Amino acid sequence: MLQNRSSYPAQQSAVAPSLASSSEKSIPTSLTPSSLRTVTTPRKVTIYDRNLNRRAPELSLAAFAFLFNEVVQYSQKNVKGIQEMEIKLSEYGYHVGQRVLELTVVREIKSGKRETRVLGLLQFINTGIWKSVFGKPADALEKSKDQEDEYMIIDNDPIVNKYISVPREMSQLNCAAFQAGIVEAVLDGCQFPARVTAHSVPTDLFPLKTVFLVKLDPVVVERERYMR
Repeated sequence: MLQNRSSYPAQQSAVAPSLASSSEKSIPTSLTPSSLRTVTTPRKVTIYDRNLNRRAPELSLAAFAFLFNEVVQYSQKNVKGIQEMEIKLSEYGYHVGQRVLELTVVREIKSGKRETRVLGLLQFINTGIWKSVFGKPADALEKSKDQEDEYMIIDNDPIVNKYISVPREMSQLNCAAFQAGIVEAVLDGCQFPARVTAHSVPTDLFPLKTVFLVKLDPVVVERERYMR
């Protein structure tokens, strides 16, 4: 049935106020942009968030001694003598020293300091590197009086020799060759190529005393002369 169209506007006007009133009631007056809050999900902390400058030891002495004991036993395999075994230990230490240098560069990158002289670098190894790896600085740093290309780092009580029992037939073995490899890697990585060897110099007070002989490459000696 057809209806009169004139009645539509009247019906629309009657409905419109009710819709407007209901919509006004549905919107809370307190909901304004200033009252809105941003909800954030907490980020999971990973290893990358750890402070690189932390100095607290991350490995117990007992764990280190057990691990190094296994390294020494592994080095005994397929070697013909003490010298060959020390070379093996030095090679293992060299790999560790490369990674120690990388970590040290990351930690010290803010300072932007780079050692350009032999004595400065050896002092840094004697204190900073030794302490970060072995928990204490080396006991002394000396220069040879007879040879221009030789320096000596002295450790009265190397931690790597504390818990190693050397049989009588291998009494000349010095497991601190592992530490010598670390020093050699740091020197090479800093463009100061050298040969580092460990030598036992026992005394009554320090039966495990070891001297690390640093023999610099002729290129380094020549460069040092030029920079004087």
